[in-house]
Amino acid sequence: MFLENTIHHENRRGSIEVICGSMFSGKTEELIRRLKRAQFARQKVEIFKPAADTRYDEEKVVSHDSNAIHSTPVPAAANILLLSGDTDVVGIDEAQFFDAGLVEVCNQLAGSGVRVIVAGLDMDYMGKPFGPLPALMSTAEYVTKVHAICIRCGQLAQFSHRVNESEELVLLGEKREYEPLCRVCYNAAQKK
Repeated sequence: MFLENTIHHENRRGSIEVICGSMFSGKTEELIRRLKRAQFARQKVEIFKPAADTRYDEEKVVSHDSNAIHSTPVPAAANILLLSGDTDVVGIDEAQFFDAGLVEVCNQLAGSGVRVIVAGLDMDYMGKPFGPLPALMSTAEYVTKVHAICIRCGQLAQFSHRVNESEELVLLGEKREYEPLCRVCYNAAQKK
């Protein structure tokens, strides 16, 4: 049995999958779907999220539609390596809130045969690349960009427009703080 497991792990091909898009686009929903499928296939799955993200639950990753999966909150990307142990699949939610070390952590995990699935915002509320997501997207084998629906015109939305006056880069929020907008509506909102 030990030899079988050793051979199994040596032959695994690790990879990085990034699920990105605006707020309310279904990133976490897709992450949970992929992780639950891996669990159903009896793969060992570990899930992590930033310790600062306590919007819905202290320990669970929760989508806007209230789907949830147990996770481990961590203060920094390096903790993921320490806690992932002998696992087949690592899921990471809200990746934009992690430090730049997340890219190296994901590459190390994938290099050791782990399937890494990362979800996060690719742009901040100002429409700029956000945190480690751009670097992760460039090293990932698979990138899935999901879209919300623009609440002003009904087109596909890729921007997370902040509707309050805060200028903090990181502002954990929901529908009262952000709205998904298409490019045209986002540009119009920025001019106000």
